Formats: sequence, C-alpha cells, structure tokens
Amino acid sequence: MFAINDIECIKEIDRMDMGGEWNYGDVSELIMHRVHSYPAKFPSFIASKSFDYAQREGVDVKAVADIFCGCGTVALEARVHRKDFWGCDINPVATLIAKVKSSSYNAKRFEDYYNSIISCYNNSEPPKESGYKYANDRIKYWYTEKSFNDLTKIKQSIIAVVPAGKYRNAFLCIFSSILKNTSKWLTKSIKPQIDSQKKPVDAKEVFKRQTEKFVCAIKELNNTVYDSNVIIENGNFLMLNKYPEVDLIITSPPYVTSYEYADLHQLSTLWLDYTSDYRTLRQGTIGSAYNTELINVDDELLNDIAKKIIDNLKKTDIQPSKLKSISRYYLDMQKSIEKCSGMLRNGGMAIFVIGDTEYKGVQINNSHHLIEALLRSGFTDIKVTKRKISNKLLTPYRDEKGRFSTDKTKKEIYHDELIISGRK
Repeated sequence: MFAINDIECIKEIDRMDMGGEWNYGDVSELIMHRVHSYPAKFPSFIASKSFDYAQREGVDVKAVADIFCGCGTVALEARVHRKDFWGCDINPVATLIAKVKSSSYNAKRFEDYYNSIISCYNNSEPPKESGYKYANDRIKYWYTEKSFNDLTKIKQSIIAVVPAGKYRNAFLCIFSSILKNTSKWLTKSIKPQIDSQKKPVDAKEVFKRQTEKFVCAIKELNNTVYDSNVIIENGNFLMLNKYPEVDLIITSPPYVTSYEYADLHQLSTLWLDYTSDYRTLRQGTIGSAYNTELINVDDELLNDIAKKIIDNLKKTDIQPSKLKSISRYYLDMQKSIEKCSGMLRNGGMAIFVIGDTEYKGVQINNSHHLIEALLRSGFTDIKVTKRKISNKLLTPYRDEKGRFSTDKTKKEIYHDELIISGRK
C-alpha cells in the first residue's frame, strides 16, 4: 500500500499500480450475500480482508461499523468473524436487506412458513378487479394486471401467515428480490426504464426459487455464523445523535455522480409501503440533486481539492442544481469523516472503498478529496492501494440504456477503485 504523509503526496496515487491482494477473494462468497441484488455492492472479501489487514496493522478489532451499510455486506461478515457491528443507511430497502442477511434462522421453521404462505396463496380469493384500477400509479406503470394481482396475493399471504419479526422481514426481503423480474423493468439495466418486449416471469414460481435459495443460505450459515451483537439503523448518518465507539470502520461512500438510489429501489419502496411517492426518499441522500434549491451550501467550507473540482465544473454547461448537489456531497463527506474520527477508539482504523469518476469532461477525484478530508480531520498513517473491480473487467462500458457492455464505442465507466485506510 502507498503511504500518504501530506496533501502533496495525494497526486502520486494516480500513478499507482493495481494491488493484487485486494483484487480477488480467497474463498467463495456466502449464498446469503446474494439473496437480494443491490447496485454498487462491493464483494464480501473486501470486508474479510479488511479485518485481516487491520489486525496485521495492530488494531484489536472487537467492534466494527459501516456508516453507509447498504445491503449489509460488512454486517454479515462481521457476524462470521465474531465482531460486534453497528451500521446505518438512509435507504429503508437497504436496511431491511441488511437486517435480514445478518439475522439467524431455523431452516425447518422457515420452510414451514413458506408452505403455509403458499397454502394461503392457493386458497385466497383473486384480488378484486378494482384493486389494479386504484393501485399506485407508479406501480401500474411497471406491472401488468396479472403480475400485480399475483404479487398482491403473495404479499398478503406473507403478512397473514408470518408474525411480525425477523421471519416476516426475511420473506418480505425475498418478495422484494423478485419485484424487478416480475415487472417491465429493462433486464440488467441500472436506469429505470420500460422494456416493452419483456415478458414478466411468474411471480409464484420465482418466489419459490428465491425461497429455496434463502433456505440454502440459512443451512450454510448455521455451520459458520457465531453470535455477535448486530445493530442496524435506518437514517442519515449525519443526522443521527448517537454513535457507538468502534475499533474499525469499513465503508463504501456513495459516488458523487451516481444515480439516485431512491429511483433504483422504487419498486421495493412502493410495494413495501415505505412511501407512496419514491421521490420523497431522495431527500437527505448524500449527493442528491433533489431539493438543492432549499439547501444552503457554503463553498468556502470545501477543502482545496473539492474547490478545484467545483471550479472546473463551473467552466462547463453543468446545471446549477447539479453543481450545488456536488458541493453538498463534498461537504457532507467532510462532515462524515469528522464523525468517523469521533467514533473510533484511539488506535482504531477507518477503511474506505471509493472510486474516481468523470463528469462533463472533468475528472472527479473522489479519492483525492477523501484523503485530504482524512488529513484535515487528524487521521494518520494513511495508506492507499488500487484494485480492479472484478465484475467490470470484461464489460467496462455502459450503453445508452444503462446496461454493461463490451462495445468500445459506448461510454466507458470506472473499472478500478481505491482502498484507503487511516488511523486515529
């Protein structure tokens, strides 16, 4: 890993070679990590290697945190490695998945619940014709009447059969995992868009397959997971009042020019009744352009690298709202780094997984900004290594519909990222 001693060293990381240790895992990923798709999820071996790396660097790791915990990759690995865990995420779909993945279950009880759900489904009356007519307009946009009716029966059967608690949450997570396949959402596309030629899969059949996969995950984990204390909160990290003291933070911050996460998860947020208008969940999201006109952003508080990026973007045709959202992103990240310092015990370590992007022809050096924020927040022994993003090695481009592609005429996307560590 490349050591950073001061701000002048930051520019040297652009000339770094790929670090082999962080490119691939040593063991196959647990099935539980794959029970629900999630965009921008880093591989589980990153968390596992982070534990080993911190221990080698002299950190006695007993408690771990992830301030942008997403779907709970670090949470599950913390359980496997017998570490206590605290995490938070502003996205309610993410925290549902994270809680489900990091809980323990009895496989026989889970299968019994499934059989009861299917029995309830088979014996229930078909939804009334008016159900689809008066459904949420956005749900009707994505679903045929048949898919809507089948999904409604599955959801109602889950709630009728499974008591509130971790088992019901697990089945709702499985339900959430089938929502894209049963919709008109363009397959393998990040962008929310209709595929007019798509034939939605049968909801009952895909629910069965996902449940079978989940049961396999339970049986695998019953032989490997040990008890530890796992706490996952739904909320904006910067707005929460209480934080635990931890020895290690492992996190992957949102990207400044990424898609709106509320848009990507709109099917689940609508079906699971987190909101009747998915757009409201953009509020408070770091880097969101939503409602930026109502937010005061003082560019003078930006660190030097953020100011340079903003100045370069001002020379382009960027929309004022987008420019303001980028400034807000960098300010929020600086505040997040300061709060991370406050969470860590003396001698503790923070590890960040982040990549650089490009927007309007301007290089968006997220990693440079983060390192400067670490230095200004008092972090020491900062080290950096670069890794290849394994799932993008063969498809480093994205077409106009948001799907990964090998076509070199399409937009190239980032295919490497940096692992940045710092000590308190």
